[in-house]
Amino acid sequence: MEKVREILKAHVGRAYAPYSGFPVVALVEAEGEVFLGVNVENASFPLSQCAERNAVAAMVLAGKRRLERVHIYSPRGPIPPCGGCRQVLLEFGGPEAEVVMHGPEGYEVRSLGELLPLGFKL
Repeated sequence: MEKVREILKAHVGRAYAPYSGFPVVALVEAEGEVFLGVNVENASFPLSQCAERNAVAAMVLAGKRRLERVHIYSPRGPIPPCGGCRQVLLEFGGPEAEVVMHGPEGYEVRSLGELLPLGFKL
């Protein structure tokens, strides 16, 4: 877990968060590989992109479709993913997938099922 925390901390500075001052980096573990994403804000806030969804997009681009775990780090954390990210993560991970929420002082682990108990599935 400490190696993952170091990777997350090393990349949080790449987040683009000039409006909120709330940088976030996510690392998705999927099918034996890892994929990173950072949040990218926009002056038109609804156009901003969350780190978790950017990491999932990198995973999908690499041809992966099933995530086992997602790690989220913010210097203001540990923080849970937003509602939209919870739904996207559920789509690719299912309720048993782990969400590890890291902050400067430690981390918390929850399942997606705990974070989104009535998630939408087709």
